[in-house]
Amino acid sequence: MNPLRNHKSYLAAIGHRVSGIALALFLPFHFLLLGSALDGAQGLDRFLVYTDLTPVKVAEWGLVMMLSVHLFFGIRVLFLEFTRWPGHVNDLAGWVVPCCIAALFVGTVFVIQVL
Repeated sequence: MNPLRNHKSYLAAIGHRVSGIALALFLPFHFLLLGSALDGAQGLDRFLVYTDLTPVKVAEWGLVMMLSVHLFFGIRVLFLEFTRWPGHVNDLAGWVVPCCIAALFVGTVFVIQVL
């Protein structure tokens, strides 16, 4: 494997991009669901019945995880772009694990709230 791709920052960049693609695929369906509320409460209630199913709850957890990964890795990218101190790129590589832990924390809080 290329040494530049064998670094924690590379994995963070991949995680940020993959979560962004997953969100881009999900959002049209989410807006379609929310748009059904414009037709009245009955249209929205038909879709909300499915939210009690276990696979849907697992998918919601995955969505929350993708949102939090995208958020925390995005904050890391913003610091990378807008800060100027010597060696800051190597310092920000150390942020990958805390970002993953924060995303897992958000996902755990979500699971606790759903159950």
